[in-house]
Amino acid sequence: VQLQACGGGLVQAGGSLRLSCAASGRTFSMYVMGWFRQAPGKEREFVAAISRSGGSTYYADSVKGRFTISRDNAKNTVYLQMNSLKPEDTAVYYCAAKLDASSHYYTQQLYDYWGQGTLVTVSS
Repeated sequence: VQLQACGGGLVQAGGSLRLSCAASGRTFSMYVMGWFRQAPGKEREFVAAISRSGGSTYYADSVKGRFTISRDNAKNTVYLQMNSLKPEDTAVYYCAAKLDASSHYYTQQLYDYWGQGTLVTVSS
């Protein structure tokens, strides 16, 4: 699976962005999809994940209520809608895919494939 993330950019605090991650191949629906981010000088951290069908979603506490993850299996794409952005949301955002549908969706080491990352910058 190859993942291509896009949609990052510069936005003012309080604004919104929608990230997209397109996957190659015909097995997209077999993967749990996740978004992670890495801020300057910090370790990469979990942001959100979505089950194979899209019926279950999971969020980091820091983004809960502001970000929404969704997927369109017909388009092989996962999205991250980010609202009420804060300067502390500034980071490179990565999408990732894992075949194992068990728990621990927040553990990045369990993800099999990674996109190249897209930069989100939130100005104050």
